[in-house]
Amino acid sequence: MRELSTKPYLIRAIYEWCSDSGFTPYLSVKVDAQTRVPEEFVKNGEIILNVSHDAAHHLTLGDDMIQFSARFAGLSREISIPVSAVQGIFAKETAKGILFPPEEEPRVAQNESSIDEPEKQPSSSEEGSSPTRKKPRFQVVK
Repeated sequence: MRELSTKPYLIRAIYEWCSDSGFTPYLSVKVDAQTRVPEEFVKNGEIILNVSHDAAHHLTLGDDMIQFSARFAGLSREISIPVSAVQGIFAKETAKGILFPPEEEPRVAQNESSIDEPEKQPSSSEEGSSPTRKKPRFQVVK
């Protein structure tokens, strides 16, 4: 049995905490091919979304997808976000919430013959594209 991710449960918990506290919950989302958001509001491949009860209509915080409709510049838009694209959820007023570590790319299963082989060292051409990752950073604009 595969282990369930804690991420959707934590998103729902922080959302409820924000709502119960009278705060405005915001999602930070890394936009990818599966993310359906208004492209004109995406900056540096990311978007910050107000998911409060007043802003997000028919909000569904599912285990795999977050879906709702919202108005952007007066036009109603359908939003669909894979939970894997969520970088964090926080309260607008206090910036308290949770940041999620970047998700790893799914690893390709190794066959039995490659298990005993040592890991390949990166060549000099691969070193320039090192897998160092920036930590996500929230910027609250008031």
